Amino acid sequence: MNIGIAGLGTVGAEVARQLLTNQHHLSARTGTMMTVSAVSARTPDRDRGFDMTGIAFEADPVALASREDVDVVVELIGGDEGPALEMIEAAIANGKSVVTANKALLSKHGARLVAAAEAKGIFFAGEAAVAGGIPALKIVREGLAANNIDRISGILNGTCNYILSTMEETGRDFADVLAEAQELGYAEADPTFDVDGIDAAHKLSLLAAIAFGVKPDLDAIDISGIRNVTAIDISSAAELGLTIRLLAVCEKAGSSINSSVKATLVPSESGLAKVVGPTNAVEVVGNPIGSVMATGPGAGAGATASAVLADIVEVVTGRAAPFFGIKASELGEGAGDVESEMSASHYMRLMVEDRPGVLADVTKILSEVGASVASILQHEDDGANIVPIILTTHEMSAKSFEQVRDKINALDAVVEAPNVMMIMSA
Repeated sequence: MNIGIAGLGTVGAEVARQLLTNQHHLSARTGTMMTVSAVSARTPDRDRGFDMTGIAFEADPVALASREDVDVVVELIGGDEGPALEMIEAAIANGKSVVTANKALLSKHGARLVAAAEAKGIFFAGEAAVAGGIPALKIVREGLAANNIDRISGILNGTCNYILSTMEETGRDFADVLAEAQELGYAEADPTFDVDGIDAAHKLSLLAAIAFGVKPDLDAIDISGIRNVTAIDISSAAELGLTIRLLAVCEKAGSSINSSVKATLVPSESGLAKVVGPTNAVEVVGNPIGSVMATGPGAGAGATASAVLADIVEVVTGRAAPFFGIKASELGEGAGDVESEMSASHYMRLMVEDRPGVLADVTKILSEVGASVASILQHEDDGANIVPIILTTHEMSAKSFEQVRDKINALDAVVEAPNVMMIMSA
């Protein structure tokens, strides 16, 4: 079985090295001799840690996907359009099975591409697109196939988790820790996709599609990130017995599905709170399983290459399951976002002028809307005559809480927009 790999970055080079170094071991496990027959990359002559002798080089990934000596195409280029998409479309048209780690492409084009592959009778696999070394898609699609899934909660971005857990440990603020994450290689020079929640949303759309049998729909996900989380929020959460994590959540709400990626407060004794550093976690709640959680490395050459190699093995042995668990042509439309009708407890941090009557004005607004306050923290003046007020509410609808936030934000004493987060119950 001949493998063609497009994209020889850290992950692609590691996949090639493993296939070449462990060829006999992998062949014994699969009963098939697997050979890297062709590769494609931007530059042909860079040292990537493996011998290119006997391996064809194609500058054009579409040409690689059209070669007669390539049976399985591995796409590790990245991007939701351009060469990655064109190569996969060419591979399917030529009847070649596809393995990809491209969550952005799968989120945008996955339903169409998988349907085309299934119509051709070929395999399409993408385990590495979600949660790195954790077999998250396989857990939901196969391991829990007999369950009715109610909710999936995930820490799906290692960059954000590293930033938040480092802020907890050191007391430093967001910008400082982000710069450190960039120096360590955990964050890109442009960290937008990570810290604004887009990367996690791509992954969540795929988990939701498999769990609930709907087409991936990034637009149906309420997305925000962690840019507004400050050291004050971290320390205040700790005072309340809570921990802040960027959570990706999809859950049933009656006949609808609610999906969001947001900075969220979780109980400090919970499993999700104990996930620290650049680690990922996926927690699934369903019937009859109850709750099950898997954790592991969410990124990096080794973790992602492990998932890609597992997909190659399953494709080569003919064991690869339908990507979405059901035929892509049978996926339903997303059931919409009903967040405004859902109830939850909420956290709000206000930065206000330190003067008499401010707290009374805030509590008056809460009482007018019928919001029940669970706790209030007020810290000392830091000398700038601006103090934080932290309050949490009992359960109330998101719509009602938005009214509270907007009215409080309109107070003269409030000097910046309130930072608000949902609190996940234990």
